Amino acid sequence: MRVGTVLRALALVALCALAMGANAQNYPQRPIRILVGFAAGGGVDSVARLYAAKLQEALNVPIVVENKPGASELLAAIPVTRAAPDGYTLWMTSASSLVRGPGVRTDLPYDPLKQLTFISRVAEVEALYVVKSSLPVHSVRELMEYARARPGKLNYGSAGIGSSNHLLTEQFRLLTNIDMVHVPFKSDAEVTRELTGGTLDFAMAITTFATPFVKDGRIRAVAVTGPQRLAELPNVPTLEEGDVAEVKGLGTYLFYGLVGPAGMPEPVVARLNDALTKIAQTPEMAQKLKGLSMRPAMGSSRDFRRLIETELVKWKEVGKSVKISNS
Repeated sequence: MRVGTVLRALALVALCALAMGANAQNYPQRPIRILVGFAAGGGVDSVARLYAAKLQEALNVPIVVENKPGASELLAAIPVTRAAPDGYTLWMTSASSLVRGPGVRTDLPYDPLKQLTFISRVAEVEALYVVKSSLPVHSVRELMEYARARPGKLNYGSAGIGSSNHLLTEQFRLLTNIDMVHVPFKSDAEVTRELTGGTLDFAMAITTFATPFVKDGRIRAVAVTGPQRLAELPNVPTLEEGDVAEVKGLGTYLFYGLVGPAGMPEPVVARLNDALTKIAQTPEMAQKLKGLSMRPAMGSSRDFRRLIETELVKWKEVGKSVKISNS
């Protein structure tokens, strides 16, 4: 009796595997949901909608972007980790929730490496190191020396506790041994506004929001992240060009990527990755992302996972000094 039960169970598992394989080969056959852990209009949402529109054309099925803002993206992350791994429930997110948050926090209810499938990176964006116009510093070196001479007197803004500019400024602060007070806001736009008003001394501001204010002189940029200077701000040096060794090699400010539940069939992942890569390579997508001060990104699913693994190691080191919780 037990042998028969085991055999029937094994047969059922085999049939399910065959059915999943057949469905994967014919993917997609119905609408796909892309969850976004932010309200409409932000960076992740904008990237998700740009790619969803083109992905819908490429796959010939409706692609629905669903905004689930709040709780540091957990309202989007948790449903995806619990969804069937069939490729119909996906999550457009960024380095903040894939490596930086998981690296420094111990209270997150998901493990990216165990509970997610990494499909493809899709975009990258840089940040400007900006100060209020009245602060007498014009380089990262001058900022570091000015702050060291005034421990705890300067403040910096972020888009919220655990946000990329919060965690990256903490990393910058630790690497350069300076003491600044964190002032969290709800968005990058608010951070830029407070800088222009003189309330904040310093911030890592995403180029999308900060560039216009640097151009008109309301705030000053002392450096830009990433491999090269911005075409819009050719006089602002990269971190690599500066003389502060501690901050060299920090890399790109933020990447965006599409992920799904763990265990997605390889044919489904390959279909999505191939479609996203072709979209990212088009001049049209490059132009649309440029309008957001971003650039396309791409690569294999395997490369994406390797990036996450490498970045998690780095951010767990940062997490030994920076403790973040959702409380």
